[in-house]
Amino acid sequence: MQTSTPDKEKTNTLAQVCESLKNDDLDDAREILHSRYPFTPVAKVTRRYNPRDCMRVFFRDGFVDRYAGTQLIHPGALRLLSVLLPDEFPFHPNWATSKTHFAFWELFPTIDHVVPVTRGGLDNQSNWVTTSMLRNSAKSQWTLAELGWSLIPASNLSTWDGMTDWFVNYLTRHPTLQRDHEYLRKWFSVTLAVRAEWGNPT
Repeated sequence: MQTSTPDKEKTNTLAQVCESLKNDDLDDAREILHSRYPFTPVAKVTRRYNPRDCMRVFFRDGFVDRYAGTQLIHPGALRLLSVLLPDEFPFHPNWATSKTHFAFWELFPTIDHVVPVTRGGLDNQSNWVTTSMLRNSAKSQWTLAELGWSLIPASNLSTWDGMTDWFVNYLTRHPTLQRDHEYLRKWFSVTLAVRAEWGNPT
C-alpha cells in the first residue's frame, strides 16, 4: 500500500487547484487552497537577546553548531583575525560577499530559535541554540521537522572553546587593539563577564 507524505499531499493539492483553473472554476480553486493549503502570513518579531545573552549560549553549547556539529569560532576572534590579516582574511562591515572571507558565514556563531518565534516559539534561552550564520539563514522561519534537521547535543568548552582563550590572551597582550576597535572591545568585555559567570572554564 502506497502512503502519502505531507509534501506529496501539498503537491496534489496544487495539482487539483490547477485542474480547477484548467476548467475555469476559480471558486473551486479558491476553496481547495483555503481548506487544504491556506496561506498563513509570518509576522516579523523583534528579537530580545544581546551580545551577553549570545555569549552565554555560545559557552553553554561549547561553540558548536547545534544543527551541523561544526566547531565555530568566537565572533571577536574572527574579527581579530581580519584586523591582523586584512588581505588574507578580509571582512566588510556590510558583509559584502566580494570583500568578506567565507569563514564569516561558515564559522561565525549566531543564535537561532529552534522553534521560530513567528511559529509560536519562545524568545528565551530555552529556545535558543548556537548555529552558524550560514545555517541560520538557511533555517529562516522553518521548523526542524520541515527541514529534516535534528538538534545535536551541546559540546563542552573543555573540548573546544571557539578560540576564546586565544582571543582574550591576545587582546590582553595588545591592549591598543581594544582602544582602536570598538567591536573587539565589546566582545572582549562580554567574554570576560560571561567567563566569570562560568568560573573561567576556558
